[in-house]
Amino acid sequence: MSALLFTFFVWLTAATAGFLGALTGLGGGVVLVPVLTLAFGVDIKYAIGASLVSVIATSSGAAAAYVREGYTNIRIGILLEVATTLGAILGAFLAAYLSTHVLAIVFGLVLVHSAWRSLSGNHQDAGPPVESDALAKKLRLAGSYPVEGKRQEYGVRNVPAGFSLMFGAGALSGLLGIGAGVIKVIAMDRAMKIPFKVSTTTSNFMIGVTAAASAGVYLGRGYIEPRLAMPVMLGVLGGAFLGTKVLIKAKVKSLRLIFGGVVLLLAVEMIMNGIRGRI
Repeated sequence: MSALLFTFFVWLTAATAGFLGALTGLGGGVVLVPVLTLAFGVDIKYAIGASLVSVIATSSGAAAAYVREGYTNIRIGILLEVATTLGAILGAFLAAYLSTHVLAIVFGLVLVHSAWRSLSGNHQDAGPPVESDALAKKLRLAGSYPVEGKRQEYGVRNVPAGFSLMFGAGALSGLLGIGAGVIKVIAMDRAMKIPFKVSTTTSNFMIGVTAAASAGVYLGRGYIEPRLAMPVMLGVLGGAFLGTKVLIKAKVKSLRLIFGGVVLLLAVEMIMNGIRGRI
């Protein structure tokens, strides 16, 4: 395969991953890294480096829009970013010392979890908003977000639990080159009782900073190849932009089922190839 053809197919793959990631809310990295590794024969560490660059680009573009529309809770994002950044740096350092076989198996297990979330997730906010607990009140983390033209107030609870989960999400981001948005949303939505729309938009605000922290380590170790990272970044950025436009009219439930099935197949393939030592 010529260099031009390779670049085109990488761009097309990245655009598809970005498109699906924007539609399903799971992020494109969970598709991009295994496809680059399995279909194109890219070393998994270079695939992770390229994925981190694309995460920074997509987060920077979408985060501004969500902040402007009043969904993102910046105070929560900045607080929890401390945990995710520390975790991301740790994960990036660990990645340099783990074999590609181990990384493939770990990534496959994360894909299984992502597939389960996609196939079984119900993200409708249920019940009235909770009242903030003592620590959340002290940190002034409560906020409001638009609901049918009005501002809906909400509270925040279990900040220590959310902070701990964010450290784990950051470590996975640095280790596997994904935004780890699934874990971040779970931490805010389930543990901290934040409305789902606020959780997803705040997670999107955070993943760029998390990826930037670990991308610096990957760059220093020579795992970011510009010839790979550039088409990946442009593809994911374009695909994500198109996905945000289509999302309004698309049947997201059907898309989640399709995405979950694809991710599950990729997970099995990654785990089997990691066990057999083919990656």
